[in-house]
Amino acid sequence: MIRQALQFQFVPYPLWRRKMPAFVRALSRPLLERAYPVQFDQHPPTQAGPLARWLAQHNLLCGESESEARRYLAQQPATVEHSAQSTPPPARGKIRVPAQWEAAEQVLITWPVLYPPLWALHAQMVEGLTPVCAVSILVPAPLWAQAAHLFLRARAKADLSRLRFILLPTDDIWVRDYGPVVGHDEEGETAAVYGLYLTLPNYPQQRDRAAAARWAAHEELPARALNLRTEGGNLWSDGQGTLIMSQQVFHSNPHLSRGEIEERLHEVFIFDKLILLPRLKREETGHIDLLVKLADARTALMTAPTLFYNGSVLRKARWQLEHETNARGERYHVLELPALPPYLNWLGFPIWRSYTNALTINGRVLVPVYGVAQDTAALETYQRAMPGYTVIGIDCKAGVNGGGAVHCLTKEVPQSQKRL
Repeated sequence: MIRQALQFQFVPYPLWRRKMPAFVRALSRPLLERAYPVQFDQHPPTQAGPLARWLAQHNLLCGESESEARRYLAQQPATVEHSAQSTPPPARGKIRVPAQWEAAEQVLITWPVLYPPLWALHAQMVEGLTPVCAVSILVPAPLWAQAAHLFLRARAKADLSRLRFILLPTDDIWVRDYGPVVGHDEEGETAAVYGLYLTLPNYPQQRDRAAAARWAAHEELPARALNLRTEGGNLWSDGQGTLIMSQQVFHSNPHLSRGEIEERLHEVFIFDKLILLPRLKREETGHIDLLVKLADARTALMTAPTLFYNGSVLRKARWQLEHETNARGERYHVLELPALPPYLNWLGFPIWRSYTNALTINGRVLVPVYGVAQDTAALETYQRAMPGYTVIGIDCKAGVNGGGAVHCLTKEVPQSQKRL
């Protein structure tokens, strides 16, 4: 048995919603209410006073007084767009998924209203993004948009003019996985794809499953369904005909062969080659974005296989990628990122910290860092791999306890080809 360090860190999941025996629910409820705004989950805030008080209790006012916050929230300075529960128009034909280094129009983020320790993380991402693109923040209730706007305004680092707030309730914050895969159809029109999102069977997921189509309808974008159980975190595209996924897709679709999986992907996406790499062991998601990061169509960053834990998987994945070619017949050059030892959070949650879970956006790379010595080497590796980019570290110590980091918490929307 592999030994892992035991830690007791914040868990960014709605644990009070989890399926559990009634007596466990009764015993855990008082404890969960101390760590999470359970009352706001069931009854979203509608008045400035209680929300300002809660923000003060959780140190989310960034120097503002509670009375100042109450007045600001009551004024409701942020415009909130209301998305309707409607169906988007059908997409025409297949869709090409651009690479992340192609021009992007905006990034989607679900604001972590129920997780106070993650507000600073999301603010850092917004602050790193708004100089180069718009950011659409999804919120479950209008007053939460005002609270997020207040928090970002008080930090005074984001370009607030590039923010959009969209009232679009979700079940959780992992927008990479349940959000839309946005690309261009064969006529160059922007369109969205949404798969079968069933990744957390012990939690309610109805709103997450509906989020991609609802967002597409709000944006008046055509969309189509992918008849495959998969998540956005398990898909890389180089925009030139290559898709990379992990073998998690077999675990998620055990009734399908590789040929059948490729057939379903070909029904929706424009691509020539699918590369399937091994999935990490004892890592909750199995997603490719925790295993490899594409710097460009020929360069990949991967965690160094220096740990016993998952070392064999990492060596196998690197060997496979170095002996593969992309759809254009070009071999891959692999650079190594530092390996961080995993730990067990609250006995049962294996946490895999990966520097590959980064977002490339309009000349910037937002890289997760974890407050450890290896952070410096990871950022330097990114700078060598992507010399023309601005590399920005994002503190993900709290967010990674949910199984993901920057890439898992964001979803890029490519620029319309009509504007290029």
